[in-house]
Amino acid sequence: MAPLAHGIGGIKDLPVPLWLFYYGAALVLILSFVALWVLWKRPVLAERSRGRPLPAALGRLATSPALRVLLGAVGVALLVVVTAAAFAGDTTPNENLAPTFVYVVFWLWLVPVVVLLGNVWRLVNPWLAAADGVARLWEKGAVRWETPFAYPARLGRWPAAVLLFAFAALELAYSEPADPRALGVAIVVYSTITWLGMLAFGRDAWTANGEAFSVYFGFLARVAPLAFVDGRLVARWPFTGLTRLDVRPGTLAFVAVMLGSVAFDGLSRTEQWVDFRANLMRPVIERSLSLADVLGTLLNTGGLLLCVLLVAGAYLLAVRAAAAATGYRGSLGDAFLPSLVPIALAYVVAHYFSLVVLQGQFMAPLASDPFGRGWDLFGTADVRPDLGVLTPNVVWYVQVAALVIGHVAGLALAHDKAVELFESPRQAAVSQYAMLALMVVYTVAGLWLLSSG
Repeated sequence: MAPLAHGIGGIKDLPVPLWLFYYGAALVLILSFVALWVLWKRPVLAERSRGRPLPAALGRLATSPALRVLLGAVGVALLVVVTAAAFAGDTTPNENLAPTFVYVVFWLWLVPVVVLLGNVWRLVNPWLAAADGVARLWEKGAVRWETPFAYPARLGRWPAAVLLFAFAALELAYSEPADPRALGVAIVVYSTITWLGMLAFGRDAWTANGEAFSVYFGFLARVAPLAFVDGRLVARWPFTGLTRLDVRPGTLAFVAVMLGSVAFDGLSRTEQWVDFRANLMRPVIERSLSLADVLGTLLNTGGLLLCVLLVAGAYLLAVRAAAAATGYRGSLGDAFLPSLVPIALAYVVAHYFSLVVLQGQFMAPLASDPFGRGWDLFGTADVRPDLGVLTPNVVWYVQVAALVIGHVAGLALAHDKAVELFESPRQAAVSQYAMLALMVVYTVAGLWLLSSG
């Protein structure tokens, strides 16, 4: 059992050469671009995002105070249990609930939940639930808490981007990311920052801008076919909710961290990166193992930051090329940014699908023995996961499909925005040449990282 074994590799015996997958994926994107140009003449996604109203009873149930209190209490209880396990449980990651819960259940299992059902995270968010509970108790004393500071608009989502980068660095750059004690410290630090942010700027303002996981799951929830629009629960086309994404300062940085962190996860497992790190660290290892750990963490953090910057730089280059090709006055950076969210989702599915299926099975014994003390609370301590349920080739096909579908969805969102911005269909198409090139680069790079791991 290895909480950070991100997927399985060893692609073999494919029916066609690997390079054909690269060309095939690029060809699918090019054909999709041509079809969009020929068939998609006016913007439709923003209109479709309003959806079809569902029975009012469902909406009332989903927003009922009782449900929110119940799910919030569950979220707080899980936060307490995981934190306690991190500090007081067995120090072996395989025997402690915290690593698998944080990196698999919380970080990955919630992704399909919000993509299918909408922003469920807001209901179970333990930091928001705890803050709401304190606020209710405070107001019972006939004293309303007034936030001392107004949230600066210029900060936008920058705090959330920084905190998401810190979480990615813990998972992907730190030398011992599955160490329960290190996770416990990270949980306490993040909780403290979150509650202080809510105290200073208000629960809603900090949740929307500074609480990294609320922003993250909120972005992914816009892919869902279920959402609340103007106070009503509606069913709508998947991905259309992204047309309502408000782009504020820090949004590009946040999306770049979403994409770049997963890209670095793939890069860090390639032969090229492993050899690069080994060559730099070999002399240091001979002198001091602790110093080598520090150097390794710094190298990984630098690589992570480089991947984030490359993602953001490639996007900015594409939108500037689009503006230059069409003579558009102004910036197109905000206009096409929502089209990157489906790609970020595709990267998550492609990289972590096997981890969810395989490592997720270990939650059964860990739930019965979260502290590694030999307990059997739910009678599942002896459950043995089936690690042969997936073959490398099945994982590869899922990865290819996820990347292609995600990038096609991104193309469709960008094209819909282009036909809204430009009166001429030709100009709209010309503006998308650079975006098509960007999607092809992202797709091929993603497939190379997955196949090289």
